[in-house]
Amino acid sequence: MMKQNTKIKIVAAKSEQHPISMYLKVWLLLFVLSACSYMVDYFQFQGVLRWTLILVFMFLKAGLIIMVFMHLAWERMAVKLLLFLPPIAILIFIALMSSEADYVFVNRIMSFFNP
Repeated sequence: MMKQNTKIKIVAAKSEQHPISMYLKVWLLLFVLSACSYMVDYFQFQGVLRWTLILVFMFLKAGLIIMVFMHLAWERMAVKLLLFLPPIAILIFIALMSSEADYVFVNRIMSFFNP
């Protein structure tokens, strides 16, 4: 009975480790994404394209780091929702308040100049 329990513990301990090749691939991908981010400055992109590319590369790198190095890829969906739904809701509320602030600002300007 004791040998069987020992074998189960050894198998369970071995299955929890991820292969080092996966981490090396993620490091390489992070390096490539960083190089692409620097290329945005090197090629001197301007305007909306520049900021879109910078934000896309930033979110991709942050997602890789969170999913692999913080082991979120192996968590349950409930934990992922617990982490990601509140920031998404806050961003939606910020967008709604921003549009309402623009509406109030336009109405105030119109009322000041149209007595």
